[in-house]
Amino acid sequence: MTQVLKLWPILTATYHYEKTLSTRNRGHGVLIEAPILAYLIETKNGRVLYDVGCDYRKIADPALRARYYDAFPFGAPAMTEGQRLPARLAALGLQPRDIDVVFLGHLHFDHAGGLHEFAEAEIHVHEREFAAAREPADIGYFADDFAGPYRWMEKTGAYDLVPGLSAVDTPGHTAGHMSMLIELPEGAPVILCGDAADLAENLDEEVAPGLLWREREDLALESIRTLKRLARETGAALWPNHDMSFFRKHDRFPLWHGAGDQE
Repeated sequence: MTQVLKLWPILTATYHYEKTLSTRNRGHGVLIEAPILAYLIETKNGRVLYDVGCDYRKIADPALRARYYDAFPFGAPAMTEGQRLPARLAALGLQPRDIDVVFLGHLHFDHAGGLHEFAEAEIHVHEREFAAAREPADIGYFADDFAGPYRWMEKTGAYDLVPGLSAVDTPGHTAGHMSMLIELPEGAPVILCGDAADLAENLDEEVAPGLLWREREDLALESIRTLKRLARETGAALWPNHDMSFFRKHDRFPLWHGAGDQE
């Protein structure tokens, strides 16, 4: 029986960029608005965050913004003070120290940048991802995002964090990308695709993300098919990670997805 109680998708920033970053070789010249999300999962054994968004300091400080984002053709994401994860958690009566586990789908800046707020948590990441980030394998990694004396738990392959909360191995976008299957107390399970599928289009038409580890489109497509196969087997809903239209349909903050009248 699942130990998951509640799930919150949380908007931490927005990013405007060319669609080709999300759909490989599709969308040249088309700008899209993408949410940068974290997901709070409350279980009977504690609280888990899937991803932690960007480092607010690198966006708010002009010198840091120039240092980290001038090389990016679309600049920095837009992130307000109210969207910082500590502020989001405060709206739920929580503080960063109330998070027991941070599960990083991968270590790109828009997923691992906020890690400094959660130094007391146990940090889960795939060992292949950590190795690729240290190289770094691409410009999406900011080394100081994941530097420091964190309580790292380097993992390999699929595993259960607690009953009803399972890591899914989905490489391709990055070397050690991980998605997550969440069995809610009522209703259909949810699969957080992470950046294995930015948009519903990635899933529906089996289109790889634009940025790939070592150009391994085959890995990315197999991961999309793995997620779709898992969804069929479990009856789960697939949640793409940077699809603003999809997010707006599922945003209930500060309400949650789970059981009872919140549904």
